[in-house]
Amino acid sequence: MSRRWVKVLAIAVVVVAVLFTLVDRVAVHYADKEVAQLAKEKYGYGNTTDGHLDLAIKGFPFLTQVAGGTLHHVTLDAGRFYVSNTTNARGGYLHIERLHLDLNDVTVTSLSGRRAEANLATGTLTLSYKELSGAVTRLAGDGGPLTVSQASGSSGQAARVRISGTVGGKAVNGIGTLLAQGDELTLNLPGVERANMVWTVGLPSGAGFTAARADEDGVEMSIVGHQVNLGSSRY
Repeated sequence: MSRRWVKVLAIAVVVVAVLFTLVDRVAVHYADKEVAQLAKEKYGYGNTTDGHLDLAIKGFPFLTQVAGGTLHHVTLDAGRFYVSNTTNARGGYLHIERLHLDLNDVTVTSLSGRRAEANLATGTLTLSYKELSGAVTRLAGDGGPLTVSQASGSSGQAARVRISGTVGGKAVNGIGTLLAQGDELTLNLPGVERANMVWTVGLPSGAGFTAARADEDGVEMSIVGHQVNLGSSRY
């Protein structure tokens, strides 16, 4: 083979590689947007005007992963969306500061993303003390603002938090707990008429909270799930 043909072949290989990469990136960008929209619809992520939802399918090439029916790693980051309390009390909404999910070995049985299962899902959900304080103040009833802050001694699935302020003319200053279990967050308040406040978080079926920890910025909950069904939701 002459040098000229070797050069032509090399150029052709480069062109094909570039085109494949371009098509692959366009396809993954489209898939990211489609799956992100489904996450909004199914789980309520990004349901506020200032909320955000970013989904990324990792790995290259994407088209090869789709052909094989398995996406190796998908990440989801959402923030500033709200969840409602289980009694649907007025003002009982709670803003979620941040939700991060790592989905590993996602088996896709529908290109639309409506049927998919992750072999393993891990992640965290973060609540700020500012948003917790606002929700508690709205739900507690008459009185001044209540403040939720860090308390030491958190362990397991119940994070300890300090509640201070006034309710019905009475001073409140004590330790409560924020329990993260299943797909629910339960806040127990000392000295408040509505002692327990419960919120449900839209999580993929099979994923649930496994731990809660209070630090100086807020409360962080760990999420773990196996054989997580991404195509089902209570919504």
